[in-house]
Amino acid sequence: MCFLCLCISEEIQTHINTMVSYKKLNPEDVQFSSAVLSEESRPAQEEVAVPEPERASLLPRRPSCSITTGVVIIGCLLLILGGGWLLHTIYWLHSPSSQQPHQPPPPAPGRSSDSRLPGEVNDTAAASRNEACSLIPEAWRFDCYPERGTIVTQELCEARNCCFIPASTSAPHPSRKNGIPWCFYPPDFPSYSLVSLNDTSMGFKGTLVKDVKTYYPGDILTVEVEVQHETDTRLRVRITDPSSPRFEVPISVPTSTKKAENPEYTVELSKQPFGLIVTRRSTGAVILNTTVAPLFYADQFLQFSTSLPTQFIYGLGEHRSTFLHDVHWTTLTMWARDVPPMEQTNLYGVHPFYLAMEDGGNAQGFFLLNSNAMDVVLQPGPALTWRTIGGILDFYVFLGPDPASVVEQYVEVIGHPVMPIYWALGYHLCRWGYNTSNSTWEVVKNMRNYGIPQDVQWNDIDYMDQFKDFTFDGTKFDTLPDLVRDLHAHNQTYVIILDPGISSTQPEGSYWPFDEGLKRGVFIKDSEGKTLIGKVWPGLTAYPDFSDEVTHKWWYENLHRFHEKVPFDGLWIDMNEPSNFLDGSTNGCPSDSLENPPYTPGVLGGLLRSKTVCASAQQKLSTHYNMHSLYGLMEAKASASALKQILGKRPFVISRSSFPSQGLYSGHWLGDNRSLWKDLYTSIAGILTFNLLGIPLVGADICGFSEEPQEELCVRWTQLGAFYPFTRNHNSIGMQDQDPTAFSPLARTAMKDALLLRYSLFPFLYTLFHHAHAHGHTVARPLMFEFPKDVKTYGIDKQFLWGKSLLVTPVLDPGVNYVDGYFPEGLWYDYFTGNSVRSKGEELRLDAPLDKINVHLREGSVVPTQAPNLTLWISSGQPLHLVSALSDDGSADGDLFWDDGETVDTYETNQYTYIIFSVTQNKMTSQVLHSQQEMSLITVGSASFYGVQEKPNKVLVNSQEVPFTYRDNQVLSVTDLGLNLIQNFTISWK
Repeated sequence: MCFLCLCISEEIQTHINTMVSYKKLNPEDVQFSSAVLSEESRPAQEEVAVPEPERASLLPRRPSCSITTGVVIIGCLLLILGGGWLLHTIYWLHSPSSQQPHQPPPPAPGRSSDSRLPGEVNDTAAASRNEACSLIPEAWRFDCYPERGTIVTQELCEARNCCFIPASTSAPHPSRKNGIPWCFYPPDFPSYSLVSLNDTSMGFKGTLVKDVKTYYPGDILTVEVEVQHETDTRLRVRITDPSSPRFEVPISVPTSTKKAENPEYTVELSKQPFGLIVTRRSTGAVILNTTVAPLFYADQFLQFSTSLPTQFIYGLGEHRSTFLHDVHWTTLTMWARDVPPMEQTNLYGVHPFYLAMEDGGNAQGFFLLNSNAMDVVLQPGPALTWRTIGGILDFYVFLGPDPASVVEQYVEVIGHPVMPIYWALGYHLCRWGYNTSNSTWEVVKNMRNYGIPQDVQWNDIDYMDQFKDFTFDGTKFDTLPDLVRDLHAHNQTYVIILDPGISSTQPEGSYWPFDEGLKRGVFIKDSEGKTLIGKVWPGLTAYPDFSDEVTHKWWYENLHRFHEKVPFDGLWIDMNEPSNFLDGSTNGCPSDSLENPPYTPGVLGGLLRSKTVCASAQQKLSTHYNMHSLYGLMEAKASASALKQILGKRPFVISRSSFPSQGLYSGHWLGDNRSLWKDLYTSIAGILTFNLLGIPLVGADICGFSEEPQEELCVRWTQLGAFYPFTRNHNSIGMQDQDPTAFSPLARTAMKDALLLRYSLFPFLYTLFHHAHAHGHTVARPLMFEFPKDVKTYGIDKQFLWGKSLLVTPVLDPGVNYVDGYFPEGLWYDYFTGNSVRSKGEELRLDAPLDKINVHLREGSVVPTQAPNLTLWISSGQPLHLVSALSDDGSADGDLFWDDGETVDTYETNQYTYIIFSVTQNKMTSQVLHSQQEMSLITVGSASFYGVQEKPNKVLVNSQEVPFTYRDNQVLSVTDLGLNLIQNFTISWK
C-alpha cells in the first residue's frame, strides 16, 4: 500500500478512536487521554503540552500524518468510505435474515436486488441506523424524550434524530413516567467536541464546540470546561458559558490555590464527542464516565449522564424511599415543595449529592452544585442522568475511599454542621391544637408529675393572633409569657414556629412587620417589580426575600421585638419552600419561559409555580426560578444569625426546607408524616440520608403528625425516636393527644424508660455531635459505614448505629414481641445486661416485648453515660458511668467531649474538655488531651467492663484496691469511684 493510503488509514483509525458510542465503556475497552487532541485541532497560540498520566492511556496512541496531503487524503477518504459502504451493503443484502432484526423492504417487482433507485440509499442508511440502535442494551438507553404527558410516537422521536424501539419489557404505553425509554439517543447523536486544551495552575481548561443545534432552544454552541485537582481526594469540574455569565449557587465553598500533588484519581478526556472519565488510581474503578450519553448545554436545559460503579446508590434528598435507591428506572425530581412525604415526589429539600459503593468496599461521592429544578434519573446500567433547567454544571467528585471519608470530603465543601446547644438533644414536645397556653402548660406539668424527661416545649401556629408572625393570641394564649418563665425556672426551654408569609391585609399602621417590610423593600417582587402577594395561613401574604441582607436585619428586629414579649429560646421555621396556597400569586404569573420552560422536571403539580410563588418573581440575587430551592437555607441563615444576637448563645433552628450547607445553621425534621407503621419504618432512611447530607440534627415526628395515634405504634415510635438525633413528638390539630402522659400506665412507663435511656446516653451523643461539627462525621450511621466490605449491610435501613459503637434494632411491625436484626461479623453485647452475641455476619431473632428496644454495643467500644434526670441540665451534672465492650483481645476505646453546652464556638476557642479512654491488657486509662478547670466538677463515678473473660483477684483504681462485682456473664463492675474527670486515671484488674 502506498504511503498516502497508509497515512489515510491512520487518520481514519485515529478518528475512530476518538469517536465514542453512547454505551457503557469499561477501562479495558476505551481510552481517552487529556492529550488526545491532534495538532490540527488546536490553534498554534493555544498549544499546550499535556503530560501523560502515570497510568497508560486506555487506547494506544496513533501516529498522526502531516496535513500537507489533506486534499489527497480527503479524496481517498471519500473513496474508501464509499467502498466501505458498498461492501457493507453487499454483506447486509446477503446476510441471513435471522441476523437482521430490521430488514429492508423487499425489492420492487421487475428489479434485481442489485439495481437500486436513489431513494433506496436512504432506506439502507436508515436500516443501518436501526441496526445500531437495536444493539444498544435496554439498560443503557438514555431517554431522548423525557417530557411528561406526551405520547411519544416514532415520528416525534425521529424528529429529534433519536432511536425509536418499543422496549420489550415496558408497558404498552410509551409515555409512562418510569420505565425503559422507547425513544433514546443513537450512537451518533450530535454532541460537543473538545477543540482546545490548556494547562492551568489547578488542572486544565478546555473549549467545547457543537456544530449542530439540538431540539431544545437556546443551545449554547461553545462552552468551557475547567478541571481542578483541588485535593488528593477531591476533583472539581465546571462547565460554563464563556460568552455570558449564568446563575451560580451563592454558597461558600473552599477555594484551592494549589494543585493536588498525589491525587487518588486520574482524569481522561474524550475529544469527539466530548466526555470525561475519572478513575480510581489504586484500583482502576471508574468513578465517572460521561461518555455514555451526549452532553446538553442550552439556556434552560443542561444534561449529562454517567455510568455508576454498582447499583448501591444513596443520598439524593429529599425523597421518601428506602435508604438504598432503586436504580431500575427511578426518576427523583428536585424542587422544594410543601407536600406530606410520599414516594416518587419532590419534597421539602434539595440535595444533589450521592454516595456510591464500589466492588470491594470502596466508596465515592458526587455533588452537583446547582439549585434549579432538576430530574435525577437512575437506570439499571447502572447509570445516572442529571437534567437541570438552569445555572451551570459545577460538580465535585469525592474519592473517599471509605463511606465515612466521602461524607467528610463532601462536608468539607458545603460546611461542617453547627454544634447544637445541649438542650437540643433532649426530648421535645409539640402539637398543633393545644388551643391555649394553659392547656400547653398542663401537659408540661403532667410530664413533670410522671417523672418523664422533657427539655423543650413548642407551640404550633395556634399560639399566634390570626396566624400572624411575631404575635400571640392575647385571649387564648394570654399566659404564654408566664409559661415560658416557668419553663426557664425548671431548666426547660421554649420554641416557637414562624412561617415566612407575612400578612399583607392588616390596617395600615397596625402590623409593624408588614408596614416596615414594605417600607424597606424586603419582600419578593413580581415580574413587574410590585410586591408579590400569595396566600398562606394568615390569608394574603408577602414573602421576605432572604437573599437580601436588608431582610436579615428586618427579620432580626422583628424577632428581637417579639422576644421582649415572649422570651423564646429557639425557632421552628416552617412552610419555607416557600409554600403558597395559590399557584404563583393573586395576580397569576406571566406566560414566559421562566414559568413555562422548554422542559419542566417532574415536579408535583406539573408547574414550577405549583403551590409556591411565581418562578419569574424577582429576588435580590436573581429570579425565583434560580433561587426557589435556596429559600429555606437563606431563612435558616437569617434566623440563626438573629438568635445569636438576641440570646448570645448557640442558635437552635429547625427548618423544613433545606439545601446543601443547611447544617451550618439548622437541623431538620422530616415533615408532615402520618401515624402509620410504614412512616415509622421510612423515618430511619430519612435520618440516615440527612446524616449523609451534612445535617445530623434530624428526626421525624414521633408517633406521626396526622391521623389518630395508636398506643402500640406510639410506644414503638418513642423507643425508636429516643435514638433520633433530634427527638420531637408532634401531632396535628383535631387528633387525640399523643404525648406520653396520654396513654395507659404500661405504655407511659415504656415511653418514659426509652427517654430515660436517651438521657443516660447524652455524654456519648454529645460527643458524636462534636465529631460531626469538627470532623464531618455522621451521628446516626448506616451499618455499611462501619462494615463497607460486608455487602449484606448495604441495604439495611431497619437498623442503624450511633457512631461506631451502638447498634439500634427497633420493632417496626405491629403485634410482635420479637425483632430480627442483622449483626455484622464480630462480638456484640446487649447494652442492658452485657450478655454477648458472637455473629458470623448473620440475622438473629431478638426478644422485644413492648417495653424494650434492643440496643447492642460493638466490641472495642467505650461509651460514657450518666444517670438520667428530668432535664439535660440536671442530668449533665451527674457522675459519669463508663461502659466498655471488650474485644477478644481485651481492648476497647472511646472518648468524651464536654463544654458548657451553650457558648458559641467553644471548640474553635479552646473552651472545652476532651478525653480519650483506652482499655488494653486488663487496664483502662484515661488521657486528658484538653481541659477546662470548670470540668473538675464532673466526676467518673463507676465503670463496667463487658467481656472480662476471667474473674479478677483484685481491682485497682489509681493503684488503690477497690471493691468490685463480677457476674457469670463476664461483666466486671466498680462503683463509688469519685474520679476527677480532668485528671488522668487508671482502672486495672488482675
